[in-house]
Amino acid sequence: MALADPSIVFPSVWADLRQVSFTQGFLDASGIRTRFLSSGDPSKPLLLLLHGIGGHAEAYVRNLGPHADLFWTVAIDLIGHGWTDKPAINYELPDYAAHVLAVIKALGRDRAHISGESIGGWIASYIAVYHPEVVDRLVLNTAAGWTAHPEVMARITKLSTEAAEDPSVERIRTRLEFLMYDKALVSDDLVETRRAIYAQPGFAETMKRTLSLQDMATRRRNMLTEADYQSIKAPTLVVWTSHDPTATPEEGRQIADMIPDARYIVMNECGHWPQYEDADRFNAEHIAFLTDK
Repeated sequence: MALADPSIVFPSVWADLRQVSFTQGFLDASGIRTRFLSSGDPSKPLLLLLHGIGGHAEAYVRNLGPHADLFWTVAIDLIGHGWTDKPAINYELPDYAAHVLAVIKALGRDRAHISGESIGGWIASYIAVYHPEVVDRLVLNTAAGWTAHPEVMARITKLSTEAAEDPSVERIRTRLEFLMYDKALVSDDLVETRRAIYAQPGFAETMKRTLSLQDMATRRRNMLTEADYQSIKAPTLVVWTSHDPTATPEEGRQIADMIPDARYIVMNECGHWPQYEDADRFNAEHIAFLTDK
């Protein structure tokens, strides 16, 4: 019998957790059954990780382990996403923020480091502006909330709607490839992880609601202003990428320049998921910022 070739690595979101002690579970966040992935000792400072639109906690599988020695690291499925409850509401920033605040409370904490990608960064920014007492340190990773490009919004709406209405391998793969600079990072396993979520009964209708922020009028009434960013008191790291499909590095720099004393880095050869695409560098930069005294 031929032995398996040890040089062949099967890419899997769960393979990223092979050496990691982690928990998958559900908590009650003010009546919203919320799914989470958690790693690290609950006695450590809480680090809450927030994914982007149409995403889920697996966006952070390459970050849970490296942060676990220093933080109680918790990635959630946002309200309306993943395996978390999906109430029939039109999802806007106050709805997402209320859910995240309820999650922090359900975890038994008053404060947390909050790191968000895309809309997760928008939510994190909103909380830092309107609930500053909750945020220890803030990381905005290719964060939404400042720009409103009609062509980007239309593309996100099209790809997301098609994937939700027809959760085929091809549609899901195309939606995930939108996130990545290197399309080869969209593994079969990542596709199947998302396909199971999008195939849930009623998910297409929920997707229409979560895409409300891609409507220009809705988006504009939720966007943050220069004064909002200037009011942020939490130490902040803004992470951008060379090939983000939603906004340019210059636009990321604008966000950083508005936030007092914010740090700004650009990760090369990454798209919209730098925490996944170049996990080694992201983890190093992220941990250095969160632990800097």
